[in-house]
Amino acid sequence: MERRIRNSAKALIIKDGKMLATKINDKGDIFYIMPGGGQESGETLEEAVIREVKEEFGYIVEPKSLEFVIEGVRGESFHRVDLVFLCEYISEIQGAEIISDCNQIGYDWLSIENLINEPLYPSRLRKQIMNLYNGEETIVYLGDESMEE
Repeated sequence: MERRIRNSAKALIIKDGKMLATKINDKGDIFYIMPGGGQESGETLEEAVIREVKEEFGYIVEPKSLEFVIEGVRGESFHRVDLVFLCEYISEIQGAEIISDCNQIGYDWLSIENLINEPLYPSRLRKQIMNLYNGEETIVYLGDESMEE
């Protein structure tokens, strides 16, 4: 059986030296992922990231640049391609209806200075986000997240 490919638009939202992350509880395993989700037919990646952040957090963001691409080739029923956009936080939508997945248990603002020690996945993004924030060189295409570095 051939697996389908699923584009996932992710938002890197940085404010006051911290990045917004969705907190996940997967059968007792607690970790973080970036806000975002699957691109729908007929929408651009930028539209997808705006919609996903609105649905998950009730925030309005403006995508500024595509910073990272990382794939999840193994481990899921589909081949995932995450496209990470650096986004500017604009405002909160008052009274927004928040839509979350069943294993999402909240969110945190993670210190970028300590990001290497946080359970943020895909883990290959940790160092690259720190480099981006510090104005250092970054790698855009990070390959398959399941491959060892």
